[in-house]
Amino acid sequence: MAESFVFDIADSLLGKLASYAYDEVSRAYGVFDDLKEIKNTLSIVRGLILDAEYKKDKKHGLREWMRQIQNICSDAEDVFDGFEFQHKRKEVVATSNSTQMKVRHFFSSSNPIVFRPRMALQIKDIRDRLNKVAADGNNFGLGKIDVGPELVLQRRELTHSHVDPLSVIGRENDKEEIIKVLMQPHPHGDGDGDKSLCVIPIVGIGGLGKTTLAKLVYNDKRMDDLFQLKMWTCVSDDFDISQIIIKIINSVSASTFTPVSAPPSLAPGHQKNINNFDIEQLQSCLRPKLVGQKFLLVLDDIWNDDRAKWIELIDLIKVGATGSKIIVTTRSNSVASMMGTIPS
Repeated sequence: MAESFVFDIADSLLGKLASYAYDEVSRAYGVFDDLKEIKNTLSIVRGLILDAEYKKDKKHGLREWMRQIQNICSDAEDVFDGFEFQHKRKEVVATSNSTQMKVRHFFSSSNPIVFRPRMALQIKDIRDRLNKVAADGNNFGLGKIDVGPELVLQRRELTHSHVDPLSVIGRENDKEEIIKVLMQPHPHGDGDGDKSLCVIPIVGIGGLGKTTLAKLVYNDKRMDDLFQLKMWTCVSDDFDISQIIIKIINSVSASTFTPVSAPPSLAPGHQKNINNFDIEQLQSCLRPKLVGQKFLLVLDDIWNDDRAKWIELIDLIKVGATGSKIIVTTRSNSVASMMGTIPS
């Protein structure tokens, strides 16, 4: 649906604005506060979009309102991409010893004397237009809906590792690029004995086939030869550590065709449903299954960018053999930047 597409565009733009690269560049150009205001307003507008999805057929003008948001986000992407490009260009010129290049730069439209005022006007235009659609949303009687676990469950289906052969068309090159990375040693590792995990992010807005691409990689026969253990987990909630570990345990059990048993610390004859385990019991159940195993773990459809939770999860599963790897799919650039150990 078009409205969901608008939500994804707004969410993708928010991810960019939250990234470390944008934070660094905005501070360098003195527009940090402006972009922070845009990010805060866009976060509110994103919540209004969700309410508009339910009311679009009852209130005249909502579809046009959402088209305006799509146009604003598209224009903002262009402005911010140009903004980032200018910063990189400036760094290249600064490190160049070519007088000719520096003279060309001085007389070009990317000269900071020319660029900064133009950029300031463009950012002000984006901010004003965004403030207007936020005010219009309130006039429509829209309410901000937070993206919490219940909402995420409503918006997204649980995924699985099975792949439709028809979906392979056009993805072969992308698949091979990821497999090439998976078959290499961890680029940031320190050789034998290194326990750091290589995390490969696949990022993009909804509908671009991130999950399909991950499935194609996961089901490639070379992965069976490369990894002793493969696990597929759909993170369809608000990154609840216990729930993710339960899903990983179940995925391990399905992969090895062995029943999930209680941790050794539990009294014999008192098998319990792992859904009732606390984090210590879950850890005791999971670790023996991963220790010494070179594994591939797919974490599909992650939205939450809480770094503390991510570190906690990594610490719990960082017991596999050297060469274990994780694939993460997400719509959020901030999630990809936080989790990925290689560029997305």
